[in-house]
Amino acid sequence: MRTRTKARQRAVEALFEAEQRNTPVSDVIGRNPDLNAYASELALLVEENYGRIDELLDTYAQQWTLDRAPAVDRAILRVAVAELLYKPEIDTAVIISQAVEIAGVLSTDESGSFINGLLASIALVRNSQSSL
Repeated sequence: MRTRTKARQRAVEALFEAEQRNTPVSDVIGRNPDLNAYASELALLVEENYGRIDELLDTYAQQWTLDRAPAVDRAILRVAVAELLYKPEIDTAVIISQAVEIAGVLSTDESGSFINGLLASIALVRNSQSSL
């Protein structure tokens, strides 16, 4: 697994753990010194921007609410949207494909399609505007 892919997966795992334990992401990161810098950066980026990230996800998840999605899917989506919003130097296709790849490892068979569709909708807006 590539370094960035692994970092994204580790960020997803940190977000998932934080949600399950009802604890701040920063606490989870503090207990996991083996997280690389990019994984920590992504997880903290999500924590700092939950409101905006979840607002976008709720807006573009047609006839679906974010709280209905499995917790791991929420974490995957949040990491990907954080990159879409705040990491413009990263190619959109890379963000989406790696989110789908991580879903294939950590989530259900149906999750990849759901994640791909939702992120593709958000990416269309990202690519057509300078900011979301």
